[in-house]
Amino acid sequence: MFKIDPASNRIQPLEAKRFSDLGFTERAHLQEWLESCPEALAQSSGEELLIIQKEFNGFDGTQERLDLLAIDKDGNLVIIENKLDDSGRDVVWQALKYASYCANLKKQQVVEVFQRYLNQKALNDDSEPQDAEALLLEFLEADDLPSVQLNTLKSQRLILVAANYRKEVTNTVLWLSQFGVICQCFKVTPYQAGDELFLNVEQIIPTPEAADFMIGMMAKEAEEKSVNTEQKHSHTLRLAFWEQALEVFVQSECKLYNNISPTKDHWLSAGSGISGMPYQLIFGKNEVRVGLSLQNSQAQANTLVFEQLEASRQTIEQAFGNTMDWLPLPNKKACRIQFAKPVDGYDKANWPKMIEWLVEHMTRLEQALHEPLKAANQALKKTTFSAPVEPIEGESSEGSVDA
Repeated sequence: MFKIDPASNRIQPLEAKRFSDLGFTERAHLQEWLESCPEALAQSSGEELLIIQKEFNGFDGTQERLDLLAIDKDGNLVIIENKLDDSGRDVVWQALKYASYCANLKKQQVVEVFQRYLNQKALNDDSEPQDAEALLLEFLEADDLPSVQLNTLKSQRLILVAANYRKEVTNTVLWLSQFGVICQCFKVTPYQAGDELFLNVEQIIPTPEAADFMIGMMAKEAEEKSVNTEQKHSHTLRLAFWEQALEVFVQSECKLYNNISPTKDHWLSAGSGISGMPYQLIFGKNEVRVGLSLQNSQAQANTLVFEQLEASRQTIEQAFGNTMDWLPLPNKKACRIQFAKPVDGYDKANWPKMIEWLVEHMTRLEQALHEPLKAANQALKKTTFSAPVEPIEGESSEGSVDA
């Protein structure tokens, strides 16, 4: 690794160091770094990991502790084992044991494990603990726990982290991959340049180029062997619901969804006139919802528009006729403004009234936000961000926002 010196137009080699030489330890340092920044283990693939426990020892009949327990976007548990300068000979066996222990965790037990982790973090920070189930559903982009695939059979993954790997470790990992065991090896190397310290995290097994192919083949095989009944049922219901809802919307005053097709998703989006900031209808098992989702790829743009709208909150809510939920969602790209109604969504007898409610409240929401969105659009056009904002859609020469 080299450090670039723009002034001299030269590069300078950084000095690779050992963790032990720098006084870093596995538990107090490497583990803490990965807990606070799990994206370091996902930078090559772009996937997201959610840490749900640290130093987990909830295994019957043993006092062993795994370093970090995470979950991926597909609901698979990820066992993360950290070593420092040397992987040792037994790290694969150690990780496999933990995976076998975790394989027995039921869905509700996973939620409870995560809740204990959040409770402990809140205690350490002297703050109120967050709700584990709500955070899991948000991370997995699901509307209820029963429909989520979580820690299913043979879905556990392994991640090994070390500065150097012994041959018996790498050979075993490659052999396991032939049997569908997903195991990734990350090489972590500290570097020093003067008083500055750097950490390089590199996935070496499988190589980033081969990872997508291997994961894709395993996913295809799993899909051919089994179809999740609950998910299939949910998809069928959602498609049928949206078909009925769109028929009613076409006959209504609200024309947002005239050219939108029904889907199997629990949401249905329509353009608001600003790119990446759609109106959304939500059909869930326990609620229906209308809202505006600010999910432009530029987090700064989302924040700007949200703040512009929030400044007119009283006027907007008065025009809408109800108090709405304003969710800035700090530390995330997206923001939301929404209004919900509790329902028994999967009872088809309730669908006509649910659809009537969605049509009425989306019509009111569009009307309430029409003028404030125009003003937000103008503010967005006049603002320069650190990187270009996506082009604004539906913009006339006067900069108006399409209804």
